[in-house]
Amino acid sequence: MLNDRSTPLAFLATRRSGKPRDLVAPGPSTDELTAMIGIAARTPDHGKLAPWRFVIVEDRDRLSALILGARRAATPPPTEAELAGLDQFARQAPALVVVLSTPQPGRPIPVWEQEMSAGAACMNLLHAANAHGYAAGWLTGWPSMSEAVRDGFGAAPERIVGFVFIGTPSRPLDERPRPDLGAIVSHW
Repeated sequence: MLNDRSTPLAFLATRRSGKPRDLVAPGPSTDELTAMIGIAARTPDHGKLAPWRFVIVEDRDRLSALILGARRAATPPPTEAELAGLDQFARQAPALVVVLSTPQPGRPIPVWEQEMSAGAACMNLLHAANAHGYAAGWLTGWPSMSEAVRDGFGAAPERIVGFVFIGTPSRPLDERPRPDLGAIVSHW
């Protein structure tokens, strides 16, 4: 059901995300979540800037209110179905970590490189969750693009890189089609 953790190569070759809506209890303990974030922070980081932050979301009612309030204030006006979907988004999976890119403009390291490091931190968080025996899903969507939602966690120039949901899969993880290597690899 979970990713093959028998060897590091087997793990990397079989890694799959879990759909957050299919992740149920048990989720990670506080100590496990702290360990996962410690692993996520061991990401490539040119200049040792740590251009990312992790926010553990404990109050899902507060998150839902933030997202729904931000969406109601945006245009075009949301439909009731969209609001229901955003409320469900805020409440899925037993654990949630919001990962923010925290670039330091004006440093010798380009902002785009700092943002890539934040993306790598998200990927490391997925790997850490899987290595602990859980499944995880990294979502973006409308909440990650909303400045009002971002402002609930930080301020510009920060950006939400993703919402990383962690839990136990309620059904087998899906394998998605992978790209044909012939189409994405070239030799120079």
